[in-house]
Amino acid sequence: MRHVLQRLARGLFRRLFQVELHGWEHYPHNEPRLLIIANHVSYLDGALLAAFLPDVPIFVINTQMARRWWVRPFIAITRHISIDPTNSHYLKTLIQHLRAGERVTVFPEGRISVTGALMKIYEGPALAADKADAALLPVYIEGAQYSLLSRLGGMVRRQWFPRIRLTMLPPRRLTTHATSSRTRRRELSRQLDERMIELAYAGMNIDQPLVMALLEAWERHGGERIILEDAQQQRFGWRSLFSRAFILAELLETDCAGQRYVGLLLPNTTAALIGLLALHLRGRVPVVLNFTAGSHELISACCTAEVRTVCTSRAFMDAANLHPQIAALSEQVHVLFLEDLRPRATLPVKLRGLARALIPTCMFRRWAGPVQADDPAVILFTSGSEREPKGVVLTHRNLLANVAQARAALDIMPSDVILNALPIFHAFGLTTATLTPLLLGTRVILYPSPLHYHVIPELSYERRATVLFGTNTFLMGYGRHADPYDFFSIRLVIMGAEPLRDETRRLWAEKFGIRISEGYGLTEASPVLATNSRRHHRSGTVGKLVPGIEYEIEPVAGITEGGLLWVRGANVMAGYLLPDQPGQLIPPQPERGPGWHNTGDIAQIDADGFVTLLGRVRRFAKLGGEMISLATVEQLAATCWPEEQHTALNLPDPVKGELIVLLTTRRDADRQELIAAAHRAGLSELYLPRRVLTVPEIPLLGSGKPDYPGIRRLAEDLTAGLAVQVTDGTLQ
Repeated sequence: MRHVLQRLARGLFRRLFQVELHGWEHYPHNEPRLLIIANHVSYLDGALLAAFLPDVPIFVINTQMARRWWVRPFIAITRHISIDPTNSHYLKTLIQHLRAGERVTVFPEGRISVTGALMKIYEGPALAADKADAALLPVYIEGAQYSLLSRLGGMVRRQWFPRIRLTMLPPRRLTTHATSSRTRRRELSRQLDERMIELAYAGMNIDQPLVMALLEAWERHGGERIILEDAQQQRFGWRSLFSRAFILAELLETDCAGQRYVGLLLPNTTAALIGLLALHLRGRVPVVLNFTAGSHELISACCTAEVRTVCTSRAFMDAANLHPQIAALSEQVHVLFLEDLRPRATLPVKLRGLARALIPTCMFRRWAGPVQADDPAVILFTSGSEREPKGVVLTHRNLLANVAQARAALDIMPSDVILNALPIFHAFGLTTATLTPLLLGTRVILYPSPLHYHVIPELSYERRATVLFGTNTFLMGYGRHADPYDFFSIRLVIMGAEPLRDETRRLWAEKFGIRISEGYGLTEASPVLATNSRRHHRSGTVGKLVPGIEYEIEPVAGITEGGLLWVRGANVMAGYLLPDQPGQLIPPQPERGPGWHNTGDIAQIDADGFVTLLGRVRRFAKLGGEMISLATVEQLAATCWPEEQHTALNLPDPVKGELIVLLTTRRDADRQELIAAAHRAGLSELYLPRRVLTVPEIPLLGSGKPDYPGIRRLAEDLTAGLAVQVTDGTLQ
């Protein structure tokens, strides 16, 4: 009888919810002891699993929930165990059923999600699986949170019958070699938590073009809800966003016909996102250019990516004083000003754009052709912090994989309001701070410059932003200039691109009561590799690696702690475009095998999975046979003068081979203070800079990272005696 009801329920769900099954081949028919774990997003979850799992399992149901009248019909036809979580003996009941060979289903969150993201994971299922020697079979439920039976009312647009996707991962047993019960419980709990995060990552479809993922978000959240706005009060829902993009795509066709790569030189405005989407609709690849770069760098980037047309704006050129760069660029490529397209936007063109937005999927497939997940989606350029900038080719799968990883690690909710002033020519600003919230149905406010330290706090206060992205430099600027109440609505601050300094962390904690979540990434990784979060946080680290990342630590001669970090995952780039081989995709060719990428960073990963960065390989100086971290030298200076900015670098020395130079904004910098701080910290004299140079400011890139080539040129000029003299260890 149960099997008949199961088949009927399965057919009903397929018809009403268009249920898709992924990974169902992983179901272990011959596994004697199986504990099925799933995320919990709605009251439909139990019925969905009962209908589609090959065997009808026993469901673990909270005793209080089992007493509710509308639950009784379900449990009457389903095998179940009523458990009181407050009773310490409930695990024994669960273990007994598993040892008896039963297939048991449990929701480790213990409650239906009220955020749309993973909530607290209880350790009970992990302990039961360990005691019973049962395999864990993870199943992710995606889409049921948009049904009327979820608990996200007021946060998302709920529908009668949303599409549902059920994703199954291969079964796995939890293992630990710990002997003490406390350590064993902690390790098992950590493994279960990591398995649930992996499950959340696997539940998102990354094997599709970016446009299709955006259209799926439109379907989920509705076309009229405002999801994008900027400082000019331009506001768009999905329908109006795609309408504008279809109109612009038609207008660009005359100037961009036959071109695959098209440059975008625009600030953080809705026009930039519309331009990016318009190029995708025609199957073109946006090359997002760094507007803070000089003329030489812009021309080099266009040559490297074989860009023939660059789209920009006259208003932006005037506001940012880019006339010299645009003039130089126009000698090499066709510079197209978006304002010049307005006369072409006639009524028929606008009507066609509106009509195409009624059937966007059909029009995208007709215009763009067969776009694959592994095709290039965007080209960004490295900051050039160590060498000449290279083009980084990120595919649709790269971007969507990193969005899925960020979604699994961070609890960004559809009800959030994102404030993003980071430029989209930087992967952090594009993927993490813009595409990720958009694909989650979260409202994004774009602001054109992260350097407006007075304006951004006021904007956060006015728009009641809840999530803020930034770098250490920018966050310190906001923190110093903001009123303590400006960030009253902020619940999550996500920081990357440079190390978080202790004084920045303290300032935000004491002034605003906010804990900054520091992360770590690379342009080549789309960019996020690791992050702290509200669920997993450890100060002094960059958090845990996001799901879907394999890693290896390679020993480095002269470095006793940590090693060179290598990573592999679906978010790692397709390859480089190099200045000496323009237009040719050069895939990574590391000796470790396909897909592995050398991060160039020295890292240490502790037993709990938290990553500590010790510096870049190229940011170590070799003195006296030892490898000295320049990041440690900078931290030493920050200890002495926490209110100032500092950068250390190594320069050639004719006697010792290398010497360390410290650039600081401290006016009366005294090397004796560094010596005293080094003695207190137990550091050898090798960590003391030979020279301390005062500068008005530390050169920065538009992304907020230190401009190391510019810093090196400045240091070389200063040490040559052009600006300062250093005598007796004290700057004069």
